Amino acid sequence: MQTLLRKKGRNKYYYLQHSFRDGKKVITKEVYLGKKIPKDLEKKKEKLKSEEQKILFDKLESIKKHFQAEWKKLPLSVKEREKQEIAIAFTYHTNAIEGSTITQEEVREIIQDHIAPHKPLRDIKETEAHCILFLDMLEKKESWSNILLLEWHKKLFKETKSDIAGCYRDYLVRVGSYRAPDWQDVKKLMNQLIVFLKDKSIHPVLLAARAHYRFEKVHPFGDGNGRVGRLIMNHILWYQGYPMLIIEYSKRRSYYKALEKDEDGFVKYFIRRYLSVHKKRIAN
Repeated sequence: MQTLLRKKGRNKYYYLQHSFRDGKKVITKEVYLGKKIPKDLEKKKEKLKSEEQKILFDKLESIKKHFQAEWKKLPLSVKEREKQEIAIAFTYHTNAIEGSTITQEEVREIIQDHIAPHKPLRDIKETEAHCILFLDMLEKKESWSNILLLEWHKKLFKETKSDIAGCYRDYLVRVGSYRAPDWQDVKKLMNQLIVFLKDKSIHPVLLAARAHYRFEKVHPFGDGNGRVGRLIMNHILWYQGYPMLIIEYSKRRSYYKALEKDEDGFVKYFIRRYLSVHKKRIAN
């Protein structure tokens, strides 16, 4: 967004210009400010931004509406099968991002056929644990709390990382060049995050994006933060009636780069990804 000065003869005229992307199109809106920059410039900026936000919210509402209509049509047995398919895909991608050697077909064999591949036992155990937790999460809505997140972590890693499972870290960690907050601040930061997760004034899709980003920046666990963070965002989406978002293993580099940006930068990435994945549910 920028303030433009245009001259006509000896007169000066000010305009407020805002450009934003809508799919492949770039939309530019202008508002005439007058011969002087008004004192309520910030209000005018917010109003101009709200036009962009309305376009976005209309698309998100369309995605939700179509998803709910599709889901409502499915017989109960088909819904259960669909949940398992989502669980298999999500488990594969979220674990692969963190270094698991289990393929998507092997996830299916582990979950549906109870056949273990010739892969590290740790990867097999974490595959089973994640899938069970994910399906349980879809069936039972629980209120946000530190206890809930600690339970999730314990269920994911009690058989593979028993020394850190279900505990916030009490030591410093680095993630690449990023240094996570001091461990002594983790509980305070997580308490703040729990309050944020309950904020009903934020659009659910934006809340999912911001919650995931903030959780990753706190990095409260010694390991497994990415998996818990992606569970958080999909819990928000699912229980607000929106289809979930699976960060694909093949897209992990753009995901990592987005996490290196500031919060607004990550939210922009998240929204672009979400709209792209669910574009067929956007009304023409």
